[in-house]
Amino acid sequence: MGGGPPQDKEHILCFSPFQEDKSITDSIRRKHPNVSFTYREAFYKKGKPLDTHIPDGIISFPIFPYSSSRSLTDNFAELLRDATILVTLFKLPEPKQAKNLKFIHLFSAGADRLPETPIWKETDIPFTNSSGVHGPQISEWVILQILSASHKQKVMVEWQKKHIWGEPSELGSIRDSVGQRLGVLGYGAIGRQTGRIAKALGLDVIAYTASPRNTPESKKDRGYIVPGTGDPDGVIPSEWYSGLDKASLHNFLSQDIDILLVSVPLTPQTRHFLAAEEFAILGKKNAFIVNIARGAIIQQDDLITALKKGEEEGGLRGAALDVTDPEPLPADSELWDLKNVAITPHVSGLGTLYVQRSFEILERNLTRLEDGDKLINVVDRKKGY
Repeated sequence: MGGGPPQDKEHILCFSPFQEDKSITDSIRRKHPNVSFTYREAFYKKGKPLDTHIPDGIISFPIFPYSSSRSLTDNFAELLRDATILVTLFKLPEPKQAKNLKFIHLFSAGADRLPETPIWKETDIPFTNSSGVHGPQISEWVILQILSASHKQKVMVEWQKKHIWGEPSELGSIRDSVGQRLGVLGYGAIGRQTGRIAKALGLDVIAYTASPRNTPESKKDRGYIVPGTGDPDGVIPSEWYSGLDKASLHNFLSQDIDILLVSVPLTPQTRHFLAAEEFAILGKKNAFIVNIARGAIIQQDDLITALKKGEEEGGLRGAALDVTDPEPLPADSELWDLKNVAITPHVSGLGTLYVQRSFEILERNLTRLEDGDKLINVVDRKKGY
């Protein structure tokens, strides 16, 4: 008589910026007949929700395609009262609204927004994320940027725009990937898939993680893996480094790294993890930096200084940035005009299979919930990812 759902019935409430794909939600219903599904689409601006928290009372949801004249109206407090699982991007309820929630599944892989939310601080409701769904598309973006820089693609695009059949001598030296070293700072799904492709190109791959991975078992990927991708057993890196202290980080960066992939989660420990000291170490090899993680992991002013230095002075060869600090990157930022920098507006993770893969994680966890097994992709409250 408490108003909640029956114990053997799960009710999923999905609050999403993505249009419902009936083939996905119907598949979940067929595989899990004890599950009911309420799907609501919400307005988002430039990838961000209108606000973080879900309000009480009546709320209006748009119907795709977006139109101010077509909407559904629901009492969201009632929907939340009946929900046992919430699927969302950033919209989160207050603790009082989430009395029956067994877990919250996030469309995002990053969890750096969570620690400041009441439901994170005041409850022990598990959060699962979509880590792993980005592996293929982001790693392709990473390799694209590395090859574009090494093969002087910017120069040749300009030649094409100006209808110039350029002289090969004007390109300068071009070095292929064989024998170069890729340092992967944060060896998760993205780092593992990038490492897989990089090794096929002839690069040596070394990995860095917060915690030691000294045994074969500890090197395995326990999260969601897109089939046929990544490094499930953690066997690709020729060397593996770990630690969150400066000495450990500097030891890793000193390993003759030609290309550094920044794919570590943003936490209090990794904020401005890379600054002037670190760029000076990387500058000894004139490293190329790729950041697909979070802009705040890098001290941006120090990065600009290192990029403006000549290679003979220990500067960086270049950088490819899908993330900046802040976002959007201000129009007057020096980064825009640096010839050795490529900037994209936080789009490396886009892909037509993103939502499908995120729901695959949800579906696996529904099975685990029914079987009494541990959920996968659970965000560690102590680590923050």
